[in-house]
Amino acid sequence: MNIIGRKQEIEELEGLYENGRPEFVVLYGRRRIGKTYLVNELFKDRITFSHTALSPAEINGKELMKMQLRHFTHSLIRHGADIDMEPENWLDAFFLLEQHLEKRADGSRMLVFIDELPWMDTPRSGFLTAFEAFWNAWGARRNDIMLVVCGSAVSWISDRLLGNKGGLYNRTTAEIKLEQFTLGECEDFFASRGITMDRYDIMQSYMIFGGVPYYLDYFSKGKSLAMNVDRLIFSAKGRLADEFERLFSSMFTNSEDTIRIVKALAEKRIGYTREELLKMTGIRDGGGFTKLIKSLQESDFIGRFRYFGEKEKFTRYRLIDNFCLFYMNFLYKKRTDDPDFWQHNQHSPSINAWRGLAFENLCFMHLRQIKFALGISGVHTESYSWKGSDTQIDMLIERADRLINLCECKYSSRVFAIDKEYDAKLRERQASFIEETGEKRSTIMTLITTFGLKRNEYYGRIQNTITADDLFRRL
Repeated sequence: MNIIGRKQEIEELEGLYENGRPEFVVLYGRRRIGKTYLVNELFKDRITFSHTALSPAEINGKELMKMQLRHFTHSLIRHGADIDMEPENWLDAFFLLEQHLEKRADGSRMLVFIDELPWMDTPRSGFLTAFEAFWNAWGARRNDIMLVVCGSAVSWISDRLLGNKGGLYNRTTAEIKLEQFTLGECEDFFASRGITMDRYDIMQSYMIFGGVPYYLDYFSKGKSLAMNVDRLIFSAKGRLADEFERLFSSMFTNSEDTIRIVKALAEKRIGYTREELLKMTGIRDGGGFTKLIKSLQESDFIGRFRYFGEKEKFTRYRLIDNFCLFYMNFLYKKRTDDPDFWQHNQHSPSINAWRGLAFENLCFMHLRQIKFALGISGVHTESYSWKGSDTQIDMLIERADRLINLCECKYSSRVFAIDKEYDAKLRERQASFIEETGEKRSTIMTLITTFGLKRNEYYGRIQNTITADDLFRRL
């Protein structure tokens, strides 16, 4: 089994397969994250029936429903179903599936895998009603059936399946969210592909592509990180040059408004409140906007964020997806014609500034590893940033044991050295935080950096140092 990471998900899926009860499993997560690969690889020789819906991108209207039905029929035939006539509606199509499975039944587990389920729900097709009947009237009554469904249209999964108020209300038996790789899993992935890359470059790769297996799989052996970035993104025929638009159009029904939200959030590092977003995007307030925000959150494109000490009403939404942040920085407003842009600008001020912000985002994405390195894995924590009257703190970890880690996130190409000027800034930040918040709990100055802290006359102010090796830990 050639699966990188996913230990928890594998354990849960295997447990569901073995438990001898009817199971309806929803495996969800953003597009390109490896949902289909996980199911096909894990259950390679144990899938009784599988079907992947047709993309609606190039087909419209009633013709799409006909083609989806025909394609479903072809899947049945490929799996050995005896079909005399193509079904005209989804009720008949699922009845054919029931008949096929009943003929295959021998007391052992039968796994049904339907990929890209949302694409099958075309307008006025009656798909969801037929799907409800398939599960409620047939599948849920059989202890030998495990149904696994996936889909890239996260808004549909959220609204029509997980949030269903009709016949599928509370019918799913397991909901598994697949998230992107951690740094450690990216390292394992590159090694499995025979790609040699040190941890410094893997971190830079993560800051551009995130831990999305689909993107990492395009890397070429024998090429540097910068060469791969140029080949995939900045060359005219780069495989990911137009990924931003394709990604959102395939995931969201209302992709135009979704992109408007993402582009608005990219304008400001700390993000915007709901009211500010509504004003900036011109989208009408209401349930539609709420669903867009929820879908973007569930897909890990945006996150909720508050400064330490702020009330809930000041909650902001912030763009956190690495690829989107990179795209908005270097391709959206100032797309270059230089096919070797990344190689030619490695040490430019704009890229160095981007690295600093992207590394901070990477740290927030590896809080589990940071907590482990601090020895507080079992302690409840909340993470924030903090902005004072004339200073700010990158990351603040508020701990249930009444301690607070004030974290500085510093991306550096060498061992980081604190000089007299930076030491003064650290003292000022800590003092300002205590004074302006009135905080009585003890504060611990913590440095998160790539290669560690140089021992000199100023290093003693840092009580904890987290390095790249800590961020790469497999947990």
